[in-house]
Amino acid sequence: MTLKSALQDVKETTLSAITGLLARLAYLGSLRRAHNRYEHWGMEVVHGQEASERALKAAHTEVMGSVLRTPLPTLEQDLRESSEFSGIGPRDFADEMQGRFEELVPEGREDTPSSTHLNSVLQALSSLERNRGRATRSTS
Repeated sequence: MTLKSALQDVKETTLSAITGLLARLAYLGSLRRAHNRYEHWGMEVVHGQEASERALKAAHTEVMGSVLRTPLPTLEQDLRESSEFSGIGPRDFADEMQGRFEELVPEGREDTPSSTHLNSVLQALSSLERNRGRATRSTS
């Protein structure tokens, strides 16, 4: 049996089961609780509270960085995949992410250029989805 580090476990087990970069970001954000603590019962049982929290925070920061480095057209496609995985439409998914913005930004990244960039990306995706709906209705 190979022992994995907590970060390897998050990446290779937990996040690999989630389709879409934006869905991964939303999931990791949902694990933040009071006082910005990350909680994941299974990870804590296997790796302990501190190692689990460090790994989840590192993964959250890494996924946010990946989102910020991804071109907008690729994120548009990812939005469709992430929303399908989440069981809601792309427009609703984008709007929900904007509504949960504060939890999407890893602790310590608030009020940084990265958080401003993420906010702009989410606004752009939401606007593109709203306009896609208008363009589809007007050409039908």
